[in-house]
Amino acid sequence: MKDEALAPEPVAALTQKFQDLVRIMDELREKCPWDQGQTIHTLRSMTIEETYELAGAIDAQNWTEIKEELGDLFLHLLFYTRIGRENGAFNLTEVLAGIADKMILRHPHIYGDTVVKDADEVKRNWQKIKLQEGKASIFSGVPTALPAVVKAIRIQEKARQAGFDWDQKEPVFEKVQEELGELQEAVNADIQDQMEEELGDSLFSLINYARFLKVDAETALEKTNQKFMARFMQMEKLAAASGKTMTGMDLQEMDLYWNQAKKLLQAAKTS
Repeated sequence: MKDEALAPEPVAALTQKFQDLVRIMDELREKCPWDQGQTIHTLRSMTIEETYELAGAIDAQNWTEIKEELGDLFLHLLFYTRIGRENGAFNLTEVLAGIADKMILRHPHIYGDTVVKDADEVKRNWQKIKLQEGKASIFSGVPTALPAVVKAIRIQEKARQAGFDWDQKEPVFEKVQEELGELQEAVNADIQDQMEEELGDSLFSLINYARFLKVDAETALEKTNQKFMARFMQMEKLAAASGKTMTGMDLQEMDLYWNQAKKLLQAAKTS
């Protein structure tokens, strides 16, 4: 069954469905007042939202939703391409040819005679090729609008591909402790600008350490977000069942409900 799923999909069927979606996009742009009013700027925030919805589906490993969100993103990509064609900037053929050519150029170990020993060497070759293409810096491909945690991960990965990295995780943790010490010094001195700077350095170091632990810092933080919300909402339920509200309790009483909520959720998780 797995082999059947991995078999190449029929080209004719793929071509037909892709052409159908392109036709639908063209019809929407030409006939629908809402679609006619969109620009690359109005679409931007919606595309970001769709991307986050895909990320949520991936986190939940919900394949049905992943399929749906991928479809939504495909439509957005075609929407931008249609607007690009209207402005004489590019067309769909050029977009597809561009990414195909780029993948071939940046994978000489597949489409050329380059030999690589592992994935890290593939990444290093990728960066070398990008610089040969005229990129001013290895960081040229890091989007400026990325969320800070994701951007830190990408920056550190790219620095590693250039060879600027530790070999072992132990000195990385020592750097975390060093930065936390400097943060405490700034707190003791009560200097706001320094506290902000040292907190940023501490977070950057923790994200770097997570990379050495092979833990995705963004995913780890999101799991903690979800865990905190689940416990807090359980705490709200317990308080309501006792005829109390969160605003009517002091911190000590809240802490008792927090611990109860934690135990209940842990028990439910192990049952």
